[in-house]
Amino acid sequence: MSTLTTEQLIAAQKAGVETSFVFLNKAFEGIERLAELNVQAVKSTLAENQEFAVTALSAKEPLETFSQQSILVQPAVERVQSYWHHVFEVFSSTQAEFAALAEAQGKQFQSDAQSFIDGLTKNAPAGSESVVAAWKTFITTASETANSVYETAAKAARQAVETAESNLDAASAAKQPRQAVVPVESDTKQSSLRRF
Repeated sequence: MSTLTTEQLIAAQKAGVETSFVFLNKAFEGIERLAELNVQAVKSTLAENQEFAVTALSAKEPLETFSQQSILVQPAVERVQSYWHHVFEVFSSTQAEFAALAEAQGKQFQSDAQSFIDGLTKNAPAGSESVVAAWKTFITTASETANSVYETAAKAARQAVETAESNLDAASAAKQPRQAVVPVESDTKQSSLRRF
């Protein structure tokens, strides 16, 4: 085996290890963004619950506490929708970064494979043309298959992202109307009629 081919193999292995760490770093960046989002959500929820507790404890009648609860329901629904929208954005951007890295890595792999085959062709002993031709055919077929699989996976990922985004938009558009707590009057006539 020639020195050029050995150097190419070592360089390819080194590039593979570096690429693995690039993917791992991108994954951890996504996890970090999700963790930050969750910390913000917990802090916000704690602050709102504290505010509600203070308001509820300062209420003079129980009816005031119930009316405060109904006022908090709609903003809570909106916060949950907003939270999931942000989660979707993190996943979507991380997926897009992975797709871009995978595409670049795929192109680099094809280039490296072609260089490897070219190196084998130049350094092949006489009479091994059929073996080299078989390797070229194999690499070409493998590259075409990999491209087809990548394009199919990328298309499926884009469709999943578009579907999730449209579902999220539809959920955000369908806001629930506020419902107020209506006090029930304790009229003696109504209570006597309810008994019968």
